[in-house]
Amino acid sequence: MNRRIAVLASGGGRSLENLAEKIASGELEAQLALVVVNSPSAGAIERARRLGLECVLVDHRQFSSPQEFSAAIFREVEARDVALVVLAGFLRLLLVPERWESRVINIHPALLPKFGGKGYYGERVHAAVIAAGESVSGCTVHYVTNEYDSGPPLVQRRTQVKPGDDAHSLAARVFEEEKLALPEAIALHFASRAALQR
Repeated sequence: MNRRIAVLASGGGRSLENLAEKIASGELEAQLALVVVNSPSAGAIERARRLGLECVLVDHRQFSSPQEFSAAIFREVEARDVALVVLAGFLRLLLVPERWESRVINIHPALLPKFGGKGYYGERVHAAVIAAGESVSGCTVHYVTNEYDSGPPLVQRRTQVKPGDDAHSLAARVFEEEKLALPEAIALHFASRAALQR
C-alpha cells in the first residue's frame, strides 16, 4: 500500500521533524516523499535539507489566484506518487481537487469548530482561547475542504488552559499534543484506506 506523504509547511517545520522522528523510530508506518513550502524564508527548508528530504518552493506570490497556486502544488505532489497530503503549519488556502478529497489533512491548534477559520492561526488562536476564558484547549486534525478548518475531524487532543497562561505558554503545551495527534491521524487515515482495500 502506498504510504507516501507530502508535508506542506509555511514556518519552521517542527511538525515535519516530529513526523520524521516517528517514522524513523517505527512508530508511524509512512514515507516522507516531499516537503512543499510557500515561502523562501520558511524554516522548514533547512529542516528538510537536514533530514535529507526533497523540498520544493511553490511561492504563493507568483500566482494570480488560489486556484493556480493550489494546482501548482498538486502538480508537484502527483509527480511524486504521493498518497496523503499533510498541512503542518501551512498558512495559505489550499483548494483541494475532487480527486484529492479525503486525502488531505490539516492540523489546527484548537478544538474545532471553536477558534477556526480565516485569520485563526499560530499564536492568534491561543490568544483568542485565553481571551474567551476557556479552561480547555488542544488541537484538531481534520480532512481539508475548500473552506478553512471546516472538514471532518480525525483526531482531537486536549490540554488544560492554566491560570497565568499567555499565548506562548499555551502554544507550547498544545504543540506537545500536536506531536501525538498528527501521527495518530495519519495512522488512522492509512488504516481506514487499508480496510477499504480488503
